[in-house]
Amino acid sequence: LKIKESYEFRRAYQKGKSYVCPFLVVYCFKNRYNRTRLGITAGKKIGNAVARNRARRVLRAAFREVYPFIKPGFDIILVARTKTTFTKSTALTPILTAQLGKLGALQSTKEV
Repeated sequence: LKIKESYEFRRAYQKGKSYVCPFLVVYCFKNRYNRTRLGITAGKKIGNAVARNRARRVLRAAFREVYPFIKPGFDIILVARTKTTFTKSTALTPILTAQLGKLGALQSTKEV
C-alpha cells in the first residue's frame, strides 16, 4: 500500500522515528492497520524529473527486497538524497535493512 496524503507524511515526520545516512532518510511510524505502507519522496534538490524518478525507482526496488522481513503495521517513509540517484538498489538494500533494524521494524530471525 502507498502513502499518498500529505497529513500521513507529516504524521510520520513528526511522531515517527528517523534514521539518516548519506543515501537516504528513513522515517518509521507504527500505524493502526495491520499492514505495511510505503511513502517515497524525492525533493527538487535531487535534480530534474529524470533524476528524481530514478531515485524513487531505486528506493522502491531496494524496499521490495527488504519487504518480506518487515513486521506488519508500520508506515515507512523513504526520503531520497542527492547520492541516491548514483547508487544501485542492490547497494541500498543492506543499508535499508540496517536502518529498519535499528528502528525496530524488522522481524527477529526467530520469527522468519
